Amino acid sequence: MLPRLGATYNIELVVTSKPQSEYQTDEYFELELPVAPAIMVGDEVITEGSDISEEKLEVCICKNLGLPEPERKSFLGRFFKK
Repeated sequence: MLPRLGATYNIELVVTSKPQSEYQTDEYFELELPVAPAIMVGDEVITEGSDISEEKLEVCICKNLGLPEPERKSFLGRFFKK
C-alpha cells in the first residue's frame, strides 16, 4: 500500500522496522514517537497501535499536500476498476 501511494503522490516514505521489544524500551519512549505500529503524515499521527484503511490514509496524504480528496469508488467500481 505505501509504495503505491508514494508513487502516486510523489512523497518520501520512511519505514522503520525493529523487533517489538525495541519499541518498548525507555529510550524509545523518550523519543516521544507513537506506539508501533503507527503511521505519521507530516507531524500528525494518523494511526497508532492499529491498522488503517488505504482510503483513509490517502485522504490524510491529500490533506497534508493541500490536494482535493480522492474520489471514493463504490465496491463494484473498485472491482471493475471504473
